Amino acid sequence: MSIQQVPIVQIFTTIPDPRQKVNQKHNLIDVLIISTLATIAGADDWPEIALYGESKIEWLNKFLQLPNGIPSHDTFRRIFMMLDFAAFQTAFLSWIKSLMAIQGRDIIAIDGKTSRRSHEIKGGEKALHMVSAWSTKMGMVLA
Repeated sequence: MSIQQVPIVQIFTTIPDPRQKVNQKHNLIDVLIISTLATIAGADDWPEIALYGESKIEWLNKFLQLPNGIPSHDTFRRIFMMLDFAAFQTAFLSWIKSLMAIQGRDIIAIDGKTSRRSHEIKGGEKALHMVSAWSTKMGMVLA
């Protein structure tokens, strides 16, 4: 039996669209894909996600429909506020598992954060930086 990666577009189409038909200026799949890719690339708020989409629009047009261009940051926020988080989480984990099956080994995700207001300019204290390594196979932080 061969293991194949399931395309993220195919997996994300299982997520129900919470919007009324009249309010669907942008395809849900486009919003989900752009948000996911932007987050993987380091975006951590809605304006950064919209900016990522704008900066990658030529590339995104190759595999997304984008009938009305890139959604605004407010549109990303509104859609995610209505979205069934459990359905999104299930679909996202399904995609990650399909990637892991192809890899045949553990994927270690590295994430870095800087704690806001953890510095003191007058005292010369630098901000607190934290880096974590997450094992997708074990489902736990390694360091």
